[in-house]
Amino acid sequence: MNSSVVISGVGLWTPANSISNEELVESYNAWAENYNAKNSASIEKGEMEAKPLSSAAFIEKASGIKSRYIYSKEGALDINRMRPTLEARTDDQISHQAEMAIAAANKALKAANKKASDIDMVIVSCAYTQRSYPAIAIEVQGALGIEGFGFDMLVACSAATFGLQRAVDAVKAGSSKGVLVINPELTSPQVNYMDRDSHFIFGDVATAIVVESSDTCQSAHSFDVISTKCITSYSNNIRSNFGYTSRVTDEDPYSADMLFHQNGRKVFKEVCPMAADHIENHLKSQGIQVSELKRWWLHQANINMNLLISKRLLGRDATLEEAPVVLDEYANTASAGSIIAFAKYHEDLTVGDIGVICSFGAGYSIGSLILRKR
Repeated sequence: MNSSVVISGVGLWTPANSISNEELVESYNAWAENYNAKNSASIEKGEMEAKPLSSAAFIEKASGIKSRYIYSKEGALDINRMRPTLEARTDDQISHQAEMAIAAANKALKAANKKASDIDMVIVSCAYTQRSYPAIAIEVQGALGIEGFGFDMLVACSAATFGLQRAVDAVKAGSSKGVLVINPELTSPQVNYMDRDSHFIFGDVATAIVVESSDTCQSAHSFDVISTKCITSYSNNIRSNFGYTSRVTDEDPYSADMLFHQNGRKVFKEVCPMAADHIENHLKSQGIQVSELKRWWLHQANINMNLLISKRLLGRDATLEEAPVVLDEYANTASAGSIIAFAKYHEDLTVGDIGVICSFGAGYSIGSLILRKR
């Protein structure tokens, strides 16, 4: 009767390879200069537009990003390729994305002091999955030796919080005794490294969280899930059109339109107030004042967005202790950003401290969880 649903463990897996702004800009500018030279006649006639150059300072000012991790660095900085190189794997080999997911899942299980037998649901929730079926979640379930079921969820940058809501509901309803929510964000294959305005945004990472009943919780650091809230509102301002129908529509499956693209100014203008209102209304529904929050684990897309959201809610700039920043090191890792912040900045909280995990992104989609340290 007194049990609650808790987050009992979190895992963070970081790729071995990283790319600094300086490295990225050196590669992009070399490619752009080569492109402009090859097309100089058409550019002079006004038939084509010259590719603009970039700078590390421009990237940091626009986003707050200084570097990003990447699953495979090979090829990404090669001006004759401008995309990462991944080796093809056979059907009987573990997939790249499952490999990332398993690494993060094992860390989360260890933090929660759990074994595979304690889990009966696996949710892989992320921005992209590398295939349609079988589900990456079922592949991970099989590799970890978990009995039960698994499925994939795609909700762009809010996939982690939406997956967590599903996990909380399952434990609360008694349909699951323990859930692994994993976010293997392999974003680099969908990055357009030939676009100055977006080539710096994303990084690769994997995060995982264990959700269970407080009755079975045995971890050193755990949080009661006070409430969850998810909303969606359709928008075309963040989009990726790559899909299986390209084969029959005779479109180029690797054109710029098929990769990540966005109207950044509209996203900033529209999403920031939506996210602030979402958090404020979620807290009010639970009788919690904004001033009572000890920690904000916000989506890590753009430092200027986070500053605006926190200032709108607090009436001042949030401190780094209140709203930790990880995007300077990790860049935008789609749904994993807020979970990275949680993974790195939760152990210092004391019993009774309240925090909010919040994500927002394409869809538009916004998800939040209100947590209390146990």
